[in-house]
Amino acid sequence: MSALHRKFPAMVVQFEDFSTEHAFDTLTRYRDKYTMFNDDIQGTGAVILAGFINAIKLSGIPVVSHRIVFFGAGSAGVGVAKQIMDFFIKDGGLTQDQARDCFWLVDSRGLVTLDRGDNLPEHKVLFARKDNNGLQYKGLLSVLDYVKPTALIGLSSQTGAFDEKILTKMADLNDRPIVFPLSNPSSQSECTFEAAMKYTKEKVLFASGTAFPSYTKINGEIVAPGQGNNMYIFPGLGLGTFLSGAKTVTDSMVYASATTLAASLNAEEISDGKLYPVVKRIRQISARVAVGVIIVAVEEGVVTNSEVIRLVEQMKTWKKEDGEAGEKHGWLKLQKFVEDKMYYPKYVADDILPDQVERYDEI
Repeated sequence: MSALHRKFPAMVVQFEDFSTEHAFDTLTRYRDKYTMFNDDIQGTGAVILAGFINAIKLSGIPVVSHRIVFFGAGSAGVGVAKQIMDFFIKDGGLTQDQARDCFWLVDSRGLVTLDRGDNLPEHKVLFARKDNNGLQYKGLLSVLDYVKPTALIGLSSQTGAFDEKILTKMADLNDRPIVFPLSNPSSQSECTFEAAMKYTKEKVLFASGTAFPSYTKINGEIVAPGQGNNMYIFPGLGLGTFLSGAKTVTDSMVYASATTLAASLNAEEISDGKLYPVVKRIRQISARVAVGVIIVAVEEGVVTNSEVIRLVEQMKTWKKEDGEAGEKHGWLKLQKFVEDKMYYPKYVADDILPDQVERYDEI
């Protein structure tokens, strides 16, 4: 990292596919010294938070009443849990203790508790339960009976772990169960979209880590599954960080990437009950995420690009003067700045030109 920084001081480093222990260790070691982020921990957490924010709205259950079971307690699982916990604190008004108590983690030995008798890795301790009255729950179904969760999130790489019994139980417990089987590829997913729809009587709020085919409902309606893929986050997070010249990637910048993504659904997507924008709008979404990251980076005081600082301060001034209209105008100027810096692929065979790509100001 030191050599990279000396040679390329403006470089943004994205860590990917490190083992759980090394992922957390390198993030802790380098995040305040270099401009870097870990996509498995922070990117996965942000993209799932975005989908979860929209799932909460559709579930009709207030934040304080959610009970979330994570099946899989590695770096990605804990990273997602931390991101959702931050949302419960910042937007749900919960204290840290109240927010933490909304989570139950399940690993290969069962429910993660402080009195289980094993030496828990450091990353699991934050969410380890201490209110289990000495009881240990080994299987996922027994955990669901005990917790009665509103949401089930899988990051276990155990194919079919969310079977008919598990999915039926989630449907029995909730009018709109939230089920996110996030392991990929599809051969390792906890369940398919078809199974989730079938065994929850088509009530499920679903997002997966990999693509699944659409599902035809009993009434003939064809619905497409949500895909909580990191592609919605890391391009915009990296671009916003680089363009702003941010010295570090702060937690608030990562959080902004999630909330900006969640707010990026257009009217049609909202009407269709989608949790994520359609993939064909990915370039538009990446630009929006970059803008959200830049604004927060300026607020955090980590930006070195004076042009970016000027644009953000200008937007704030216009907001004071003209309210929402002024803020929107400032946002579009900043978005144009981002758009002009984005790479447009131009291939000789197809002769694709920038003006053939849907423009961001048409969103």
